[in-house]
Amino acid sequence: MENLWAPWRLEYILSDKDGECFLCRILSADEADDRENLVLKRGKKCAVVLNRYPYNNGHLMVCPIRHIGELGLMDADERLESMDLVGECVEALKATIHPDGFNVGMNLGRVAGAGLEEHIHTHIVPRWNGDTNFMPVLGDIKVVPQYLHELWDQLYPVINRV
Repeated sequence: MENLWAPWRLEYILSDKDGECFLCRILSADEADDRENLVLKRGKKCAVVLNRYPYNNGHLMVCPIRHIGELGLMDADERLESMDLVGECVEALKATIHPDGFNVGMNLGRVAGAGLEEHIHTHIVPRWNGDTNFMPVLGDIKVVPQYLHELWDQLYPVINRV
């Protein structure tokens, strides 16, 4: 069995939460701020966001724009657009950063690992052969080889077909 360790995420888990949903906050912001807020694409019902605390380079999240916390509350259009965006994200990541595979999934509930239970979202985590190294284990350091805004600049035109 292969483990995906993410000790650097403890900063997010232990940080003070102001009660505001960060996805709602960034999705309600002006689209001119999308790069700063790491919003890659806005659909009619869902959006694509770069994870600010990534498990790996290129870690994206697809979420409904509407604030809902349960899969069963998504309407048919949200479910369809969400899965379409997951597919677009996989293809955009393949075209730009060339991963060898992906982890795609949802953490439903705190006990399942959800850091944000109140706003459902799907994680897309690119993986490479040999991407696990000694840094997280020995130094409590995760090596993410690219700045988030640099990755945003690289992915934005591909995922939006600009």
